[in-house]
Amino acid sequence: MSMFCFQCQETSRGTGCTIAGVCGKTGEVANLQDMLIFIAKGVSIYADLGRKKNIIIEKADKFVFESLFTTITNANFDKSRILEKIKEGFAVRDFVQKELRENGVDIPEHLPENTIWRADNDDEIIAKSESVGVLTIKNEDIRSLKELIIYGLKGMAAYAEHAHNLGYKNDEVFSFMHRGLTATTNPDLGVDELVAMVLECGKYGVDVMALLDKSNTETYGNPEITHVNIGVRNNPAILISGHDLKDMEELLKQTDGTGVDVYTHGEMLPANYYPAFKKYEHFFGNYGNAWWQQKQEIEQFNGPVLFTTNCIVPPRESYKDRIYTTGSSGFERCTHIPDRVNGKPKDFSVIIEHAKRCPAPTEIEHGEIIGGFAHNQVMALSDKIVAAVKSGAIRKFVVMAGCDGRTKNRKYYEEFAEKLPKDVIILTAGCAKYRYNKLKLGDIDGIPRILDAGQCNDSYSLAVIALNLKEVFELNDINDLPIAYNIAWYEQKAVIVLLALLSLGIKNIHLGPTLPAFLSPAVTNVLVENFGLAGIKSVDEDLKELIG
Repeated sequence: MSMFCFQCQETSRGTGCTIAGVCGKTGEVANLQDMLIFIAKGVSIYADLGRKKNIIIEKADKFVFESLFTTITNANFDKSRILEKIKEGFAVRDFVQKELRENGVDIPEHLPENTIWRADNDDEIIAKSESVGVLTIKNEDIRSLKELIIYGLKGMAAYAEHAHNLGYKNDEVFSFMHRGLTATTNPDLGVDELVAMVLECGKYGVDVMALLDKSNTETYGNPEITHVNIGVRNNPAILISGHDLKDMEELLKQTDGTGVDVYTHGEMLPANYYPAFKKYEHFFGNYGNAWWQQKQEIEQFNGPVLFTTNCIVPPRESYKDRIYTTGSSGFERCTHIPDRVNGKPKDFSVIIEHAKRCPAPTEIEHGEIIGGFAHNQVMALSDKIVAAVKSGAIRKFVVMAGCDGRTKNRKYYEEFAEKLPKDVIILTAGCAKYRYNKLKLGDIDGIPRILDAGQCNDSYSLAVIALNLKEVFELNDINDLPIAYNIAWYEQKAVIVLLALLSLGIKNIHLGPTLPAFLSPAVTNVLVENFGLAGIKSVDEDLKELIG
C-alpha cells in the first residue's frame, strides 16, 4: 500500500485508505503528514523533559499544536508546505535541545528515533515518510489506543490554536500535548496505562474548550439569538469558511468600506451570532451548507473563498484560482495568506482586490435560520426551560452535535430530527446541524426546537448547559437529566469532543454513522462496558431507545 490512514469517518471500506485518501489527499501527502507527526513527537519528547524541570519553551508548544492541526482531516493538502513544516521541526528540535543543555537538563542517551533523525533534502524526507506511519505499531490494541490519543490531541490542538490566535493559552494543555505525544513513542506502556491517558486527554479536552469559549466570548461577546440571512444581495463578496474567528475579525475590518460583502460558509456560520461582528453592515449572512457541498456552492458563489482551517474539498479547476488558504490550511497552486508577523494583522488585500473583479453571488436559497444558543444565552432562558420541563411541555432534549459528511447513511440524522416527537428539543453544535437546521420543526412555548450553540468546539456549551441544568434540577448524576446523546462524527475535533464528554461522566452516547475504524474490537469493548458507547441502528429503533 502507498499509504495508510484511518483517522476520519469516511475512511475507505471502513478500514483505512491505502492508495489515496477519501478526503482527496495523495499517498505522498498522507505519508508526509505522518512524517510531520513523527518529528512533532521528537520535539515533544524534549519539551516534556524540559517541563519536568519547569522549563517552558513556547517555540516547541507552537510548533507542536500547529503540526497537529496541519494534519487534521481536510486541512492541508499542500506537499511543499508540509515539507517546510517538517524542516522547521528539525530547527525547533535543535533549539529545544540547546535550551535544555544550557539549563542543565540531563538528556538521556537512548531516546526514540524521533529525536535524532534528520534529512538533507526533500527526497530523503519523502523516502523516510513511507516507514513512519500508523502500521509501524503491530499490536492492534496498543495501536488503537495510541492513535486515539493522537487524534484527541489533534482536535485539542485545533482549539488551542484558535485560542492562541486571540492571545489565550493554557500551559497545562500544552504540557499534556507533549506528554501525550511522548507516550505514543513509549513501547513499554500497556493497555491500562494508555486507557488512563485517553481519559486524561478528555479532561484536557474540556479545559481547552473552556479556554476557547473564554477567548471567544471575552473578545467578541457572548453569542446571542440571531436570525441569519441565507439569501444574497448584488455586491461582490468573499466567502469565509473554517473556524478561526481572528481571521474573521481581520477580514471584516479590512473589507469595511470597500464595497465587498462577506458571507460565512460551513462551520463559520456561528460568527453571525457574536455581537462584535454585527456592527459590520457588509457582513451579510451565510451562504450554502456543510463543507462537503462546497464544490457546487463555490461554483455559484462567483467570488473568492478564504479557508481559515480544515474542511477543504479538493477544488475544481473552474474555481481553483478563487481559493485562498491561511493558517494551518493549504492546497497546492492556491494562494496562501501568510501568518501574522510581530502581532500585525494578516494582509487580506489580495483576496479583497480579487473580489472586486468578480460578479455578485448567485442566490441558491433565501430566508433565514436562527442560532446563537450557546450556554450563556440558554441559561438566560433557564426559567422558561425549567418551567416547560416541569409542565411536561418539554419531555426531553437530544444532543445532536458533531460533524456532517457526504455518505448516504448520514440522511439518518435528518430523518431522526424529522421524526422526533414535538415535545423534544435538539441541542446542536458543529456542522452536523446542516442536516436539519433548515427544517420547520417549530417551537415549544416560544423556545425553538433546534438550539444551535455554534461550531464543533462549542460542544462545550452543551456540556455547560447540561451541568447547569443538573444543578437547577438538584440532581446528583448528570445522566439523570432528560438528555439523550446522538452524535455524528467525521474528524479529530469530534474525537476530542467525545473524549471530553466521557471525562465529564456522560454515558450512553450513540455515535455514528459508523464507529471509528481506529478503535480495535477490544478498545471498543472498553468504551461500551465503561461508558455505554453505542453505534446507531435504524431511526425508529434509536428513537425508541433514546426518546422512549
